[in-house]
Amino acid sequence: MTSDNNKMLMHRFTEFIDTASEKLAEELIASEAVFHVPGQDKPMQGPAGYLAIIRMMRGGFPDIQWTLEEMVAEEDKVAARFTMRGTHQGTFFGFPPTTKPIVVKAMNFYRFSGGQIVEEHGQPDMLGLLTQIGAMPTA
Repeated sequence: MTSDNNKMLMHRFTEFIDTASEKLAEELIASEAVFHVPGQDKPMQGPAGYLAIIRMMRGGFPDIQWTLEEMVAEEDKVAARFTMRGTHQGTFFGFPPTTKPIVVKAMNFYRFSGGQIVEEHGQPDMLGLLTQIGAMPTA
């Protein structure tokens, strides 16, 4: 796969995370894929693992949407900068809903093989997110 093909797959992946489509998960994510998630001791794995990540986010922010702001691709890797937007309408990391809107940046790194994602290192701004919902002091 070329860098341009991987960029096209990233646009499809953004569609997947916005819809939580199981069909897209199976299409885009390798069964052996690993996802390194902040705050988790062990990586999540495969399409079911990524769907669990999305369910966790949607549990706190049912209307969450991701915007792919920018990406850089080289060989089998893509660096992607996202903005997540949503409303805190459910419990998230033990914090009850506040109905506050969030706008959170994330920088994620992906590795592709055979037209599928095989690895992700996700780096969302969790401090910013928790501050926006009032779970952290603002200074």
